[in-house]
Amino acid sequence: MTEYSGSGDPARSLALLWRTRERASRKGKPELSVELIVRAAIEVADSAGLAALSMRRVAERLGVGTMSLYTYVPGKAELLDVMLDTVYGEIAAPPAEPAAWRARLEHVARANLALYQRHPWLLQVATSRPVLGPNAIAKYDNELRAIDGIGLTDVEMDSVLTLISGYVHGAARGAAEAAAAEQHTGQTDEQWWYAHAPFLERILDPGRYPTAARVGTAAGEHHQAAYDAEHAFEFGLARVLDGIEVLIDSR
Repeated sequence: MTEYSGSGDPARSLALLWRTRERASRKGKPELSVELIVRAAIEVADSAGLAALSMRRVAERLGVGTMSLYTYVPGKAELLDVMLDTVYGEIAAPPAEPAAWRARLEHVARANLALYQRHPWLLQVATSRPVLGPNAIAKYDNELRAIDGIGLTDVEMDSVLTLISGYVHGAARGAAEAAAAEQHTGQTDEQWWYAHAPFLERILDPGRYPTAARVGTAAGEHHQAAYDAEHAFEFGLARVLDGIEVLIDSR
């Protein structure tokens, strides 16, 4: 299941994101607010996944009638935008000078990975149409300042953030899928590896697949699994940063 940011009514979404209007009428319950509704929605998505998110489910969590939510939030699409903007506010700005740009960009990558780990439902939201809320814009500004003044053009700065964002998203998805495999099968990666190792030794015939047999065996023994999410993230991030450094040094 994939949801799409920015799919709600623009005027209503922006009014909600920037809190230019707290409620749609004066009939709202005094114990409710946009903040309470959004926090409850995030809790539902965190605990049960995005597929479980509905206005009814949020209302049940708050102990109110579903229709009472519409006094504050126009609908699920607008609610999702505010959920995204709210969790974006959890990310702290990268360290200021005199930290090197590489350390600042590492901070950006790790902070975004941690956000996905806290809120796995973010992986189910397509954000090619970005949320135009205060936290989303502050996040973008903070991350841009991590690489400002290091020799990149403005377009290159935006492209570097897109590169880091895409890399972290892919790494987070791989880690989430690996964790889900253990949850659904009841078997750890190490247990899977030991159970399959005898068969893999017969399948990966060194005479027929010499390179795959050598490399696959070495990687499997090193990770004690077919895949190590943490190793993959660290190795890949270092190589991405190496590539950015080549671009910077070329100037």
